[in-house]
Amino acid sequence: MVDVAIIGGGPAGLSAALYAAKNDLDTVVFDTDESWMHKAHLFNYPAVRSISGDEFLEVTRGQVRDRGATLREEEVTGVEQTGDGFSVTTAEDEYTAEYVVLATGGDRSLAEELGCEFTDEDVVDVNVDMETTVEGVYATGAMGRAEKWQAVIAAGDGAAAVLDILSKEKGEYYHDFDMPSDVPEL
Repeated sequence: MVDVAIIGGGPAGLSAALYAAKNDLDTVVFDTDESWMHKAHLFNYPAVRSISGDEFLEVTRGQVRDRGATLREEEVTGVEQTGDGFSVTTAEDEYTAEYVVLATGGDRSLAEELGCEFTDEDVVDVNVDMETTVEGVYATGAMGRAEKWQAVIAAGDGAAAVLDILSKEKGEYYHDFDMPSDVPEL
């Protein structure tokens, strides 16, 4: 069983994976590599003067791998709540996880299958920490926002979700603030 299964490998999913893996949570990302980032170019992202969406994905995937997360290019066909977490099914295999982060953009079908509640705007109902009405399931980025889709917002939502997971795991509010001395040798 992994600690966190992240479904979707765009800015929200990769941000969630980065925070989870760097904080020693066993993390797996499922992605079909169909992110809208392939059509994007970022020039309004903090600390990034200009980068293509493809390059952003390549660099961020490298960071996520370097921190210890596993990336699987597999389509998730189902997610079910089990007695001690969640079962994540793909055409190739079945995985178990304690938490699930949904980062599938505008595709909210997995949230619907899990029984997450939706708002009047027909988006997944999440709290400020991106947790859905199903305990242990988080919905990030475009899943919880009607027409307010942007890479920086999505990345922030992914980070917020994992900070909540880390706070639950540690039993107190967790701060993820790095100092220069914390930078790992790569």
